[in-house]
Amino acid sequence: LAGWVSALAAAVLPQWRQSSYAGDAIITAVGLHEGLWMSCAAQSTGQVQCRLHDSLLSLEVHIQTSRALMVVSLLLGFFGIIVSVVGMKCTKVGEEDPVTKGRIAVAGGVLFILSGLCTLSAVSLYATQVTYEFFRESTIPINARYEFGSALFVGWGAASLSMLGGSLLCCSCPAKERRGQQYHHQPQPSTAREYV
Repeated sequence: LAGWVSALAAAVLPQWRQSSYAGDAIITAVGLHEGLWMSCAAQSTGQVQCRLHDSLLSLEVHIQTSRALMVVSLLLGFFGIIVSVVGMKCTKVGEEDPVTKGRIAVAGGVLFILSGLCTLSAVSLYATQVTYEFFRESTIPINARYEFGSALFVGWGAASLSMLGGSLLCCSCPAKERRGQQYHHQPQPSTAREYV
């Protein structure tokens, strides 16, 4: 659950990349932040102005891909939460059979792992593009380029938590629960009397 909430926060935050303050001198008093949905400018006075991205199709490919992966990640995580709650032993929802409950919990764990992998892919793809643009040979001075924003680190943490939680849910294997419940049926001696 913490991984899903962190992924939601990472998707909404506009700090996927931010102005770099590397170099000899800061050439502007305005710090720029860009995210998947908007770009913001923070002035040295503390005033922040944000603007939503106008067109979806005019965005760069890595932003569109990261957006799609984060939306898929959030949907998978949401369904993972619902399935996991149904599969928990402490809930009365669904089947009463512990083997079926265990299988449902494993399905929720798989959804969480897939959600974490989507988050990890989106954040890593965006980080790769930021790194490429930062070190690329360009006439833009180094203190006018972009570097990693805080949302990327939140996204990496969210991916780790989701995959860890999904792995723990997958460890509730129903085969172990069934081993102790197997009984051997032995035939009872007949008590009926035979009359001649």
